[in-house]
Amino acid sequence: MSTEQNEPRPTNSEINPQPMAYPTSEGDMDEKPDWDLSNYKPAGKLTGKVVLVTGGDSGIGRAVALAFAMEGADVAVVYQTNADDAAVVGKAVEAQGRKFLAIQADVRSAAECREAVRRTHAELGGFNILVNNAAYQQGYEHFETIPEENIHRTFDTNIKGYIFMAQAAIPFLTEGDSIINTGSIAGLVGNQHQVDYASTKGAIHTFTKSLAAYLGEKKIRVNAVLPGPIWTPLIPGTMLKEDLKKFGDETMLGRPGQPEELAPAYVYFASQDGSYSTGSLLEVTGGMPKGG
Repeated sequence: MSTEQNEPRPTNSEINPQPMAYPTSEGDMDEKPDWDLSNYKPAGKLTGKVVLVTGGDSGIGRAVALAFAMEGADVAVVYQTNADDAAVVGKAVEAQGRKFLAIQADVRSAAECREAVRRTHAELGGFNILVNNAAYQQGYEHFETIPEENIHRTFDTNIKGYIFMAQAAIPFLTEGDSIINTGSIAGLVGNQHQVDYASTKGAIHTFTKSLAAYLGEKKIRVNAVLPGPIWTPLIPGTMLKEDLKKFGDETMLGRPGQPEELAPAYVYFASQDGSYSTGSLLEVTGGMPKGG
């Protein structure tokens, strides 16, 4: 799906989201997310940089990877299962004349995080920007029924994985480099059907501010982008059917966001434009919560 300039973005009813099996491939979606940045105007803001994006095979990570390539960066993405989705990203990055590296890894493993960073540095010739974006979520009608193993998986992926990747990346980062975390509006306002997920996102926000304080003397910046309801493969594969029916309706703009609408926020934090931003939480939510 590609939206031309000034063309209205689709509402929930136009997308008509239906539950899908998890993990969901972007290639299997009937209404595909808009990630091609056809309206984006690059300006060489990341020329010569090397970025690693976790969860970079689809959704938000895919759009971010392409935006960084359009700005002149070489790109590595970490993916867990969908090699075909990662290959699509690779073609898009290479079409921009940039180097690309796909790494299959599980961010729940500190050793695999270290290896992903090592490979990025060795095979792309540097390491300047880490985008922590990999995430896991599931919707539950009743909080009391969340299986213990799913709680562990949510926390191990969403916050421990961010910590492990940052620990691996910091030895390679120098003044002017940055770490960008994907938080969520759910980490600020909560989510009654994703209590464990929202809790990890709140932890990511605190992690962002704490790590920014730790790395401030080294002039390495740490920030977070807080998406609202964004149409990605994670949504039909993990949300309750009742929540899918109203996905995005709760925003002031009255619709879900698209991955390419988030990507410029990551470019801002990674580039010189964001040189005085650290410890920041930037909401890109379509105006959520809407209020009464």
